[in-house]
Amino acid sequence: MATENESSSPLDITMMLKGQTSACQAARDAIAAGGEVTLFDGLPPQWMVFGIAASRLGWSLKIGLTTLGLDETVEILRARDRDEHLRTGSIVATDRAWFFTLYFDATGTELLACSGVKNERPPRRDAQRLQL
Repeated sequence: MATENESSSPLDITMMLKGQTSACQAARDAIAAGGEVTLFDGLPPQWMVFGIAASRLGWSLKIGLTTLGLDETVEILRARDRDEHLRTGSIVATDRAWFFTLYFDATGTELLACSGVKNERPPRRDAQRLQL
């Protein structure tokens, strides 16, 4: 179970979002607008974090969700050492339109990547049904 860590303030995280991926500016904007920032205490291994991000990318592409920086994040995580442990966090926009995931080194002092997924209904594949 993930728990919230109070060691880094939203201001600290805002300063860390320097352009690692194309989602960083939108994540900064979400924090500035009052988005909810959560850092998780767990330190999962790189292979697990990478696998989750890669699965999220594949699923998002498959169902047509809008993403920011997720493909870049997967490549950044792929290049990390398999045995390395990482810290993660999230930002939920105040209007809940976007959900951002943050990826840190184990100490939580270096932001490696950030990605965003838009909270939207996937487009219907059969949207052009014959209407009577």
